[in-house]
Amino acid sequence: MATSRLTLPWVREFIDGAGPRYLQIVAMIEEAVRAGGLRPGERLPPQRELAGRLGVDLTTVTRAYTEARHRGLIDAMTGRGSFIAARPEASAFLLDLSMNIPPPPKGVRLAEKLESGLAEVLRRSDVDLLMSYHIGAGSLADRSAGGLWLAPLLGSVDPQRVIISPGAQPALAALLGLLARPGEAVVTDRLVYPGLRTAARQRELTLLAAAGDAEGMLPEALDATLAASGARLVYLTPTIQNPTTATLSAARREALAEIVRRRDAQIIEDDPYARLAGDAPPPLAALAPERTYHVATLSKTLTPGLRTAFVVAPSARHGEALVAMLRGMVLMPSPLLTALAVHWIRLGVAEELLEGVRREAAERQRAAAEILPISGRAHPNGLHVWLPLPSHWDRHRLIEAARQEGLGVTPSDAFCIEGRAPDAVRLSLGGIPDRARLVTALRKLADILEGGHVADPLVV
Repeated sequence: MATSRLTLPWVREFIDGAGPRYLQIVAMIEEAVRAGGLRPGERLPPQRELAGRLGVDLTTVTRAYTEARHRGLIDAMTGRGSFIAARPEASAFLLDLSMNIPPPPKGVRLAEKLESGLAEVLRRSDVDLLMSYHIGAGSLADRSAGGLWLAPLLGSVDPQRVIISPGAQPALAALLGLLARPGEAVVTDRLVYPGLRTAARQRELTLLAAAGDAEGMLPEALDATLAASGARLVYLTPTIQNPTTATLSAARREALAEIVRRRDAQIIEDDPYARLAGDAPPPLAALAPERTYHVATLSKTLTPGLRTAFVVAPSARHGEALVAMLRGMVLMPSPLLTALAVHWIRLGVAEELLEGVRREAAERQRAAAEILPISGRAHPNGLHVWLPLPSHWDRHRLIEAARQEGLGVTPSDAFCIEGRAPDAVRLSLGGIPDRARLVTALRKLADILEGGHVADPLVV
């Protein structure tokens, strides 16, 4: 029996004019790997089964799997099948515009900060205790530091409401498990952070899109979607939304919060970029604190290596329930990394790093605006650009043309939860450490865009 789309969410329909079908299958795998929908070690369906699902002959799928192996995407194990490679292809791009991480902070010697920070943490701490299990929401000192970091957004925060999580993704998965039962729906934007799609699929939840405009989700659309679906959970990224870069105005946030309150729903506010933006209106957690879980990771403002995020729950009681869910998934954050993050926040190093990232991100946004031949959407301090393509460009052909030039970019398919994905790509500006190499990558992409087409890869 053919595998259903529900069990293969990374599979999409073929697109006329987007190149040979075997290469479109490879592109599906590439996109899913970049978006996190397919992870290292995950088994791909048998070739005959996938051929039946896609309505193509076995030779087409065999050719696709062979090409995927040549690109380092998958490993084949005799008698066991094909698996996503431990070192996926995305890391092999010479110039990677697909990884949405902060650039190295301008004017800050990060290696020296790490060395001195870790030395100070070890000097002040009991190493045996630091290397032991720390089960719970975090120490009161850790949680107070989280409140201090979020004070520019939320004002004074009761530390009892703050939970330490090893990054935002476990927190999002835990919140979905806590706030929704399998089979229920979560209302969000049509284009949304891929990590939410992965977590929702794992929890057997349905994502419903509420219509939006250039600013983000429309209040009347949220109201109608909640009423029609009976959903009681809303997911929003209100500042520099990923991927569209939309930022909700203060008035829009107030209107959305009021609808959620009236419909007796709850909000997961994934807000990784608010401190980076520097000009964001008050978060939804400040407008509807009794029903909002605010998630703020340091991965997008300082460095992913800290693996530290702060979650502000509506109350200490709500926080305890979240801690229990997190414990069953990841047990605990790394005490050493948490201690380093807290030390940097207390000492002011985190603010110094944040300002360095913000300066560098602004320089990179200016470079992108000057080099790219078509206008994208971006925030002046943001990490990415949302680039709608002109009518003569198809996103899948662009991805293939970019790949031939050693460029990694992320197509809209990685973010779309409903309907046909738009012809657009996300360009992440922080993944290439050296700014000069980023400029090279942007110029290569500009040349491709101005060229208008890519030759059929079968022509040699």
